[in-house]
Amino acid sequence: MSRILIVEDESIIRSALRRLLERNSYSVDDAGSVDEATSQFNLNDYNLIISDLRLPGAPGTDLINLAKAVPVVIMTSYASMRSAVDAMKLGAVDYIAKPFDHEEILETIASIIKLRGGDDKTADRSAGAQLPENQMVGNCAAMRNLFSRIHKVARTDATVLIQGESGTGKELAARAIHQQSDRSGSPMVSVNCASIPETLIESELFGHEKGAFTGADSARNGLIEAANGGTLFLDEIGELPLEAQARLLRFLQEGEIRRVGAVKSTHVDVRLIAATHRNLKALAKTGEFREDLYYRLYVMELQMPPLRERGEDIIEIAQQFLQKSCEKLGSPLLSFSADACDTMIRYNWPGNVRELQNAIERAVILADDHHITTDLLGLDIESNSLAELESSFASGHSLVAETEIDLRERRPDQNLSLDDYFQRFVLENQDNMSETKLAKKLGISRKCLWERRQKLGIPRKSKEA
Repeated sequence: MSRILIVEDESIIRSALRRLLERNSYSVDDAGSVDEATSQFNLNDYNLIISDLRLPGAPGTDLINLAKAVPVVIMTSYASMRSAVDAMKLGAVDYIAKPFDHEEILETIASIIKLRGGDDKTADRSAGAQLPENQMVGNCAAMRNLFSRIHKVARTDATVLIQGESGTGKELAARAIHQQSDRSGSPMVSVNCASIPETLIESELFGHEKGAFTGADSARNGLIEAANGGTLFLDEIGELPLEAQARLLRFLQEGEIRRVGAVKSTHVDVRLIAATHRNLKALAKTGEFREDLYYRLYVMELQMPPLRERGEDIIEIAQQFLQKSCEKLGSPLLSFSADACDTMIRYNWPGNVRELQNAIERAVILADDHHITTDLLGLDIESNSLAELESSFASGHSLVAETEIDLRERRPDQNLSLDDYFQRFVLENQDNMSETKLAKKLGISRKCLWERRQKLGIPRKSKEA
C-alpha cells in the first residue's frame, strides 16, 4: 500500500483529502506545516507528498529539497500558471489547482506513484496510471488563441491550413481538431507528402485500378478513401507535385476522387487538414504551388508558435515529456534542476518541441541522480543561429562585453540591416582575421558564422591561419 503525506494548514481541506485518499486504499498521514511534517515524520518513508504552496512558516516548496527522492505535488488555490511553473522549476513533479476535482487528483497520484515504481495496486485501476497521449499544452497568449480557434473550427467541416516551423506540433493540432469534431468516431489518416516518392504519390492518395501501371497487380484503395467519413491530414503539403495538386483540387471542389487508371469517379466524405512549414503564398507566386489550391486550403489558417516564443510553457511541456520518458525507459521519477529550467527557457530551440522531447529523453538515459541538470540536456546556448545577435542589433545595442568591439561605432547607420552589417564587417576583416577570430569578435560560434556566410553568399578570401 502506497503511503502519502498531506501538508495543508486548512483542517477542512486536509481532512477531506485524507478521507478521499483512504477510501482509495492509500495510507495517509497529515501535517499543518513544513516544520510539523519534518518533526513528526520521516519524509523518505512516503511514496508521495502533497503540499499546499502557502503554509505558515516555510512554503510548501521547501519540502522538495527536504524530501529529496520523494516526489512532491504542490497545491495552490491561486490556480495560476506562474506559481505552478515556479514550483516545477524548484523540482515539483506536478501541481493541483484548488478547488480540485476528485477524479483528477486520483489520476495524478496514481500516475506519479506508478512512474516511481510504488507498490500500490490501486494505481493500475486508475485511468491516470497510463499517461495520456501527446497533447498540446500551454498558457501563453499565442496558445490560448490557438486553442480558441481550434475549438471554433472543429465544429465545422471547413478545410484548415496549419502553418509553422518544423517540430511545433502541427499534427497535434490536426488531431485536436479531429477529436473535437463530429468526425471523431471515424478514422483520421495522416500522410507526410514529403516521405512518398513523387511517382507513387497519386496512387497512394487516390488509389489505382488493376493494371494501371507496372506492378499494379490488383486494385487498391487510396488514403483518401481510407479516411472516408473522417479526416485526412496532409503534412508538408508544399512538397506535393503539381499534377497531384490538380487532382487534390478537384477532390476539394467536387468531393470526388478518381483512382489512377479508372474511368469513373467515386464520391467521398472527407475533411481535409493540411500543414506546411513553407510559405505557400510565395510558392504560388513562383508557380511552385497552384494558386487556386492555395486559396482552397486557406479557408481557416492556424499558426503554430515556435517554442522559443512560448516562455514558461516550455517548463510545462518539458514536465510532460519527462514523465513520459521516465515511463518509457523504466526510470525512477526525475525532476529538473532550477538551472535546467532557466536554460530551457533561454535556449532558442531551432528544432522546437521535437528537439525538446529528444533532449529530455537523452537526459533521462544519462541521469545518475534524481535531477535533470543543464549538462544532461546537452544544449549549446552559443549556437542559437544568431538569434541573440539579431535581437541585439534590432534594439540598437552592441555586444561590447562579449566581443571586445564597440559595434555601434562600426555601425554608424542604425538603419543598416543585420545582414548588411554582417556582410560589411566580414568582408572588411576576413583578410586579416581567421574564421575563429571573426566568430569570436562577433560573439557567435564558427558554425553560425559558416551558416550566415552560406545564407548571404559571402566567399572566404583568406585561409585560416
